[in-house]
Amino acid sequence: MDTALYWMWLADGLGSGCRSARELLRQCPDPQTLYERLQGNGPLPTALHKTARARLMTTDPAALQSRLEACARLGVEILTPQDIDYPDRLRTLPDMPVVLYVTGNIACLSGGRYVAMVGTRRPSRYGQQACHDLALNLARAGAVVVSGLADGLDAEAHRAAVEAGTPTVAFLGTAIDKTFPAANAPLRSAIEAGGGAVVSEYPPDYQGKTTGTFLARNRLIAGLSEAVCVTEARRRSGTLNTVSHAVRYGRPVFSVPGSIYSPTSEGTNDLLREGRARPLCEARDVLHALEMQAEDPPPTAESGAEEIPLTEEARLVLQALGPVPRTPAQVVTDTGLPIQQVQAALMELEFAGAAASHPGQLYTAQR
Repeated sequence: MDTALYWMWLADGLGSGCRSARELLRQCPDPQTLYERLQGNGPLPTALHKTARARLMTTDPAALQSRLEACARLGVEILTPQDIDYPDRLRTLPDMPVVLYVTGNIACLSGGRYVAMVGTRRPSRYGQQACHDLALNLARAGAVVVSGLADGLDAEAHRAAVEAGTPTVAFLGTAIDKTFPAANAPLRSAIEAGGGAVVSEYPPDYQGKTTGTFLARNRLIAGLSEAVCVTEARRRSGTLNTVSHAVRYGRPVFSVPGSIYSPTSEGTNDLLREGRARPLCEARDVLHALEMQAEDPPPTAESGAEEIPLTEEARLVLQALGPVPRTPAQVVTDTGLPIQQVQAALMELEFAGAAASHPGQLYTAQR
Protein backbone atom coordinates (compact mmCIF):
# COMPACT_ATOMS: atom_id res chain seq x y z
CA MET A 1 0.00 0.00 0.00
CA ASP A 2 1.26 3.53 -0.83
CA THR A 3 2.71 5.11 2.33
CA ALA A 4 0.89 8.38 1.52
CA LEU A 5 -2.38 6.58 2.35
CA TYR A 6 -1.24 5.99 5.92
CA TRP A 7 -0.18 9.63 6.31
CA MET A 8 -3.52 10.91 5.01
CA TRP A 9 -5.31 8.49 7.31
CA LEU A 10 -3.34 9.85 10.28
CA ALA A 11 -3.92 13.49 9.27
CA ASP A 12 -7.67 12.90 8.98
CA GLY A 13 -7.77 11.26 12.40
CA LEU A 14 -5.79 13.98 14.19
CA GLY A 15 -7.43 16.92 12.42
CA SER A 16 -5.68 20.19 11.61
CA GLY A 17 -3.87 22.03 14.39
CA CYS A 18 -3.35 19.02 16.64
CA ARG A 19 -1.15 20.36 19.46
CA SER A 20 0.52 16.98 20.03
CA ALA A 21 1.26 16.10 16.39
CA ARG A 22 5.03 16.54 16.63
CA GLU A 23 5.26 14.62 19.90
CA LEU A 24 3.13 11.82 18.44
CA LEU A 25 5.46 11.52 15.45
CA ARG A 26 8.44 11.51 17.79
CA GLN A 27 6.95 8.57 19.67
CA CYS A 28 5.79 6.77 16.53
CA PRO A 29 7.30 8.26 13.34
CA ASP A 30 5.73 5.70 11.01
CA PRO A 31 1.92 5.91 10.66
CA GLN A 32 1.81 2.39 9.22
CA THR A 33 3.26 1.12 12.50
CA LEU A 34 0.62 3.11 14.38
CA TYR A 35 -2.09 1.55 12.25
CA GLU A 36 -0.82 -1.94 13.06
CA ARG A 37 -0.65 -1.12 16.76
CA LEU A 38 -4.25 0.05 16.69
CA GLN A 39 -5.15 -3.36 15.35
CA GLY A 40 -3.85 -4.79 18.63
CA ASN A 41 -0.24 -5.39 17.66
CA GLY A 42 1.61 -3.20 20.13
CA PRO A 43 1.53 -0.36 22.66
CA LEU A 44 0.05 2.97 21.61
CA PRO A 45 1.95 6.26 21.94
CA THR A 46 0.88 8.30 24.95
CA ALA A 47 0.56 11.42 22.74
CA LEU A 48 -2.38 9.89 20.86
CA HIS A 49 -5.55 11.47 22.26
CA LYS A 50 -8.48 9.14 22.86
CA THR A 51 -10.75 11.09 20.49
CA ALA A 52 -8.24 10.79 17.65
CA ARG A 53 -7.68 7.14 18.54
CA ALA A 54 -11.39 6.45 18.19
CA ARG A 55 -11.50 8.11 14.77
CA LEU A 56 -8.44 6.24 13.55
CA MET A 57 -9.78 2.89 14.69
CA THR A 58 -12.95 3.33 12.63
CA THR A 59 -11.21 4.29 9.38
CA ASP A 60 -8.97 2.47 6.92
CA PRO A 61 -6.03 3.94 4.93
CA ALA A 62 -7.02 1.87 1.90
CA ALA A 63 -10.30 3.78 1.70
CA LEU A 64 -8.34 6.91 0.73
CA GLN A 65 -7.12 5.47 -2.58
CA SER A 66 -9.61 7.61 -4.51
CA ARG A 67 -8.16 10.75 -2.87
CA LEU A 68 -4.68 9.72 -3.94
CA GLU A 69 -5.93 9.32 -7.49
CA ALA A 70 -7.76 12.66 -7.39
CA CYS A 71 -4.56 14.44 -6.32
CA ALA A 72 -2.65 12.86 -9.19
CA ARG A 73 -5.38 13.86 -11.64
CA LEU A 74 -5.52 17.47 -10.39
CA GLY A 75 -1.76 17.93 -10.17
CA VAL A 76 -1.80 18.22 -6.37
CA GLU A 77 1.42 17.22 -4.60
CA ILE A 78 1.13 15.42 -1.25
CA LEU A 79 3.85 16.31 1.23
CA THR A 80 4.43 14.43 4.49
CA PRO A 81 7.19 14.78 7.11
CA GLN A 82 9.05 11.87 5.52
CA ASP A 83 9.42 13.82 2.23
CA ILE A 84 12.54 15.85 1.53
CA ASP A 85 10.40 18.69 0.13
CA TYR A 86 8.34 19.05 3.32
CA PRO A 87 8.92 22.63 4.62
CA ASP A 88 11.82 22.66 7.05
CA ARG A 89 10.39 25.48 9.16
CA LEU A 90 7.16 23.56 9.78
CA ARG A 91 8.92 20.45 11.09
CA THR A 92 9.68 22.14 14.41
CA LEU A 93 6.10 23.19 15.21
CA PRO A 94 4.41 21.30 18.05
CA ASP A 95 1.20 21.39 15.97
CA MET A 96 2.97 20.60 12.70
CA PRO A 97 0.77 19.60 9.76
CA VAL A 98 0.88 15.86 9.15
CA VAL A 99 -0.01 16.24 5.47
CA LEU A 100 0.18 19.21 3.12
CA TYR A 101 -1.56 19.39 -0.25
CA VAL A 102 0.29 21.68 -2.65
CA THR A 103 -0.12 23.16 -6.10
CA GLY A 104 2.63 25.13 -7.80
CA ASN A 105 6.32 24.90 -7.00
CA ILE A 106 7.00 22.82 -3.88
CA ALA A 107 10.69 23.76 -3.98
CA CYS A 108 9.87 27.30 -2.81
CA LEU A 109 8.65 25.97 0.56
CA SER A 110 12.16 25.40 1.93
CA GLY A 111 15.49 27.17 1.74
CA GLY A 112 14.14 30.73 1.39
CA ARG A 113 13.74 33.77 3.62
CA TYR A 114 10.07 33.91 4.55
CA VAL A 115 8.12 36.97 5.71
CA ALA A 116 4.37 36.92 6.42
CA MET A 117 2.24 39.88 5.36
CA VAL A 118 -1.25 39.84 6.88
CA GLY A 119 -4.07 42.27 7.50
CA THR A 120 -7.74 43.11 7.24
CA ARG A 121 -9.94 41.97 4.39
CA ARG A 122 -11.42 45.47 4.17
CA PRO A 123 -8.43 47.81 4.20
CA SER A 124 -8.32 51.56 3.77
CA ARG A 125 -6.49 52.96 0.76
CA TYR A 126 -3.63 53.82 3.10
CA GLY A 127 -3.40 50.22 4.32
CA GLN A 128 -3.64 48.85 0.80
CA GLN A 129 -0.85 51.10 -0.47
CA ALA A 130 1.36 50.44 2.56
CA CYS A 131 0.92 46.68 2.19
CA HIS A 132 1.71 46.78 -1.53
CA ASP A 133 4.83 48.92 -1.17
CA LEU A 134 6.20 46.98 1.79
CA ALA A 135 5.58 43.57 0.20
CA LEU A 136 7.03 44.76 -3.11
CA ASN A 137 10.28 45.91 -1.51
CA LEU A 138 10.54 42.81 0.67
CA ALA A 139 10.07 40.60 -2.38
CA ARG A 140 12.59 42.61 -4.41
CA ALA A 141 15.10 42.04 -1.63
CA GLY A 142 14.56 38.29 -1.98
CA ALA A 143 12.02 37.58 0.76
CA VAL A 144 9.31 35.02 0.01
CA VAL A 145 6.07 36.73 0.99
CA VAL A 146 3.70 34.41 2.87
CA SER A 147 -0.01 35.12 3.28
CA GLY A 148 -3.49 33.61 3.03
CA LEU A 149 -4.90 34.55 -0.42
CA ALA A 150 -7.90 36.19 1.26
CA ASP A 151 -9.59 39.40 0.15
CA GLY A 152 -7.91 42.65 1.06
CA LEU A 153 -4.34 42.81 2.28
CA ASP A 154 -3.50 39.11 1.85
CA ALA A 155 -4.23 39.40 -1.86
CA GLU A 156 -2.41 42.75 -2.07
CA ALA A 157 0.74 41.21 -0.60
CA HIS A 158 0.66 38.32 -3.08
CA ARG A 159 0.09 40.72 -6.00
CA ALA A 160 3.11 42.77 -5.00
CA ALA A 161 5.30 39.65 -4.83
CA VAL A 162 4.10 38.54 -8.26
CA GLU A 163 4.86 42.04 -9.56
CA ALA A 164 8.38 41.75 -8.13
CA GLY A 165 8.88 38.42 -9.88
CA THR A 166 9.55 36.63 -6.57
CA PRO A 167 7.84 33.38 -5.47
CA THR A 168 5.10 33.81 -2.88
CA VAL A 169 3.37 31.20 -0.70
CA ALA A 170 -0.38 31.18 -0.04
CA PHE A 171 -1.94 29.03 2.70
CA LEU A 172 -5.62 28.19 2.25
CA GLY A 173 -8.29 27.57 4.84
CA THR A 174 -10.24 25.57 2.26
CA ALA A 175 -9.75 22.42 0.20
CA ILE A 176 -6.71 22.60 -2.05
CA ASP A 177 -8.89 22.48 -5.16
CA LYS A 178 -10.94 25.52 -4.08
CA THR A 179 -9.97 29.18 -4.17
CA PHE A 180 -11.71 31.42 -1.68
CA PRO A 181 -12.78 33.94 -2.63
CA ALA A 182 -13.28 32.66 -6.18
CA ALA A 183 -12.39 36.10 -7.53
CA ASN A 184 -8.77 35.41 -6.53
CA ALA A 185 -8.47 32.44 -8.91
CA PRO A 186 -6.48 34.49 -11.48
CA LEU A 187 -4.15 35.63 -8.70
CA ARG A 188 -3.68 32.03 -7.63
CA SER A 189 -2.74 31.10 -11.19
CA ALA A 190 -0.23 33.95 -11.26
CA ILE A 191 1.30 32.75 -7.99
CA GLU A 192 1.72 29.23 -9.35
CA ALA A 193 3.03 30.43 -12.71
CA GLY A 194 5.55 32.68 -10.96
CA GLY A 195 7.25 29.86 -9.08
CA GLY A 196 5.19 30.17 -5.93
CA ALA A 197 3.01 27.64 -4.14
CA VAL A 198 -0.52 27.30 -2.80
CA VAL A 199 -0.80 25.05 0.26
CA SER A 200 -3.63 23.51 2.27
CA GLU A 201 -4.12 20.88 4.96
CA TYR A 202 -7.44 20.01 3.33
CA PRO A 203 -7.61 17.57 0.40
CA PRO A 204 -9.53 17.93 -2.85
CA ASP A 205 -13.29 17.78 -2.35
CA TYR A 206 -12.85 18.15 1.41
CA GLN A 207 -16.09 17.25 3.22
CA GLY A 208 -15.00 17.62 6.86
CA LYS A 209 -15.84 20.34 9.35
CA THR A 210 -15.16 23.88 8.18
CA THR A 211 -15.37 25.67 11.52
CA GLY A 212 -11.93 26.87 12.51
CA THR A 213 -10.14 25.92 9.30
CA PHE A 214 -9.04 29.48 8.57
CA LEU A 215 -7.80 29.97 12.13
CA ALA A 216 -5.89 26.68 11.86
CA ARG A 217 -4.18 27.80 8.65
CA ASN A 218 -3.03 31.01 10.38
CA ARG A 219 -0.54 29.01 12.43
CA LEU A 220 1.08 27.81 9.19
CA ILE A 221 1.46 31.37 7.89
CA ALA A 222 3.23 32.26 11.14
CA GLY A 223 5.12 28.98 11.33
CA LEU A 224 6.71 29.15 7.89
CA SER A 225 7.74 32.78 8.36
CA GLU A 226 10.76 34.30 10.05
CA ALA A 227 8.76 37.44 10.83
CA VAL A 228 5.09 38.43 10.72
CA CYS A 229 4.12 41.89 9.42
CA VAL A 230 0.69 43.36 10.16
CA THR A 231 -0.33 46.21 7.88
CA GLU A 232 -3.83 47.00 9.13
CA ALA A 233 -6.09 45.13 11.55
CA ARG A 234 -9.03 45.64 13.87
CA ARG A 235 -8.81 44.70 17.54
CA ARG A 236 -10.77 41.48 17.04
CA SER A 237 -9.63 39.79 13.87
CA GLY A 238 -8.11 36.70 12.33
CA THR A 239 -5.01 38.77 11.70
CA LEU A 240 -4.33 39.03 15.43
CA ASN A 241 -4.87 35.28 15.67
CA THR A 242 -1.90 34.93 13.33
CA VAL A 243 0.05 37.26 15.64
CA SER A 244 -0.73 35.02 18.62
CA HIS A 245 0.74 32.04 16.77
CA ALA A 246 3.82 34.09 15.86
CA VAL A 247 4.36 34.94 19.52
CA ARG A 248 3.87 31.30 20.49
CA TYR A 249 6.50 30.23 17.93
CA GLY A 250 8.92 33.01 18.89
CA ARG A 251 8.60 34.89 15.59
CA PRO A 252 9.12 38.67 15.70
CA VAL A 253 6.06 40.78 14.86
CA PHE A 254 6.11 44.09 12.99
CA SER A 255 3.17 46.50 12.82
CA VAL A 256 2.48 49.47 10.54
CA PRO A 257 1.39 52.55 12.52
CA GLY A 258 -2.00 53.86 11.47
CA SER A 259 -4.38 56.70 12.05
CA ILE A 260 -5.71 56.94 15.60
CA TYR A 261 -9.12 57.67 14.04
CA SER A 262 -9.19 54.58 11.82
CA PRO A 263 -10.92 51.42 13.17
CA THR A 264 -8.79 49.33 10.80
CA SER A 265 -5.66 50.52 12.59
CA GLU A 266 -6.86 49.86 16.14
CA GLY A 267 -5.28 46.42 16.20
CA THR A 268 -1.96 47.48 14.69
CA ASN A 269 -1.68 50.49 16.98
CA ASP A 270 -2.51 48.33 20.01
CA LEU A 271 0.34 45.97 19.10
CA LEU A 272 2.74 48.90 19.12
CA ARG A 273 1.34 50.48 22.30
CA GLU A 274 1.54 47.17 24.19
CA GLY A 275 5.06 46.42 22.97
CA ARG A 276 3.97 43.25 21.18
CA ALA A 277 5.29 44.47 17.82
CA ARG A 278 8.08 46.57 16.39
CA PRO A 279 7.22 49.59 14.21
CA LEU A 280 7.15 48.87 10.49
CA CYS A 281 7.61 52.03 8.45
CA GLU A 282 9.67 50.64 5.58
CA ALA A 283 10.83 47.27 4.33
CA ARG A 284 14.30 47.91 5.73
CA ASP A 285 12.88 47.57 9.26
CA VAL A 286 12.25 43.87 8.60
CA LEU A 287 15.24 43.29 6.34
CA HIS A 288 17.68 44.65 8.91
CA ALA A 289 16.14 42.52 11.65
CA LEU A 290 16.58 39.44 9.46
CA GLU A 291 20.06 40.56 8.36
CA MET A 292 18.97 40.78 4.74
CA GLN A 293 20.22 43.37 2.30
CA ALA A 294 17.70 45.89 0.99
CA GLU A 295 18.07 46.02 -2.79
CA ASP A 296 15.82 48.97 -3.44
CA PRO A 297 15.18 52.26 -1.65
CA PRO A 298 11.99 52.47 0.38
CA PRO A 299 8.92 53.70 -1.50
CA THR A 300 8.27 57.42 -1.59
CA ALA A 301 4.84 58.89 -2.19
CA GLU A 302 4.42 61.09 -5.23
CA SER A 303 2.70 64.43 -4.81
CA GLY A 304 -0.47 65.32 -6.62
CA ALA A 305 -3.96 64.02 -5.99
CA GLU A 306 -4.11 62.20 -9.32
CA GLU A 307 -1.03 60.07 -8.51
CA ILE A 308 -1.89 59.10 -4.93
CA PRO A 309 -4.46 56.44 -4.01
CA LEU A 310 -6.65 58.29 -1.52
CA THR A 311 -10.01 57.80 0.12
CA GLU A 312 -12.85 59.99 -1.11
CA GLU A 313 -12.74 61.99 2.14
CA ALA A 314 -9.02 62.62 1.74
CA ARG A 315 -9.54 63.86 -1.80
CA LEU A 316 -12.20 66.31 -0.61
CA VAL A 317 -9.93 67.57 2.14
CA LEU A 318 -7.00 67.91 -0.26
CA GLN A 319 -9.15 70.03 -2.56
CA ALA A 320 -9.90 72.34 0.38
CA LEU A 321 -6.23 72.79 1.22
CA GLY A 322 -3.81 75.12 -0.50
CA PRO A 323 -0.60 77.04 0.17
CA VAL A 324 -2.29 79.10 2.87
CA PRO A 325 -2.38 77.20 6.20
CA ARG A 326 -5.85 76.13 7.31
CA THR A 327 -7.19 74.62 10.54
CA PRO A 328 -9.24 71.40 10.69
CA ALA A 329 -12.27 73.49 11.67
CA GLN A 330 -11.92 75.55 8.50
CA VAL A 331 -11.69 72.37 6.45
CA VAL A 332 -14.88 71.11 8.13
CA THR A 333 -16.64 74.28 7.00
CA ASP A 334 -15.33 73.94 3.44
CA THR A 335 -16.08 70.24 3.00
CA GLY A 336 -19.08 69.59 5.24
CA LEU A 337 -17.34 66.50 6.62
CA PRO A 338 -17.44 65.64 10.36
CA ILE A 339 -14.36 66.69 12.30
CA GLN A 340 -13.33 63.07 12.93
CA GLN A 341 -13.28 62.30 9.19
CA VAL A 342 -11.36 65.51 8.47
CA GLN A 343 -8.72 64.63 11.08
CA ALA A 344 -8.37 61.08 9.72
CA ALA A 345 -8.12 62.43 6.16
CA LEU A 346 -5.45 64.94 7.17
CA MET A 347 -3.38 62.17 8.70
CA GLU A 348 -3.86 60.05 5.57
CA LEU A 349 -2.69 62.96 3.41
CA GLU A 350 0.36 63.44 5.62
CA PHE A 351 1.30 59.76 5.28
CA ALA A 352 0.89 60.06 1.50
CA GLY A 353 3.02 63.20 1.37
CA ALA A 354 0.13 65.23 -0.03
CA ALA A 355 -0.25 67.54 2.98
CA ALA A 356 2.05 69.05 5.60
CA SER A 357 1.27 69.97 9.21
CA HIS A 358 2.52 73.13 10.88
CA PRO A 359 2.51 74.44 14.47
CA GLY A 360 -0.89 75.50 15.74
CA GLN A 361 -2.76 72.62 14.02
CA LEU A 362 -2.40 74.20 10.59
CA TYR A 363 -2.20 72.29 7.33
CA THR A 364 -1.15 73.06 3.78
CA ALA A 365 -1.26 71.05 0.57
CA GLN A 366 1.99 69.69 -0.81
CA ARG A 367 1.62 69.97 -4.59
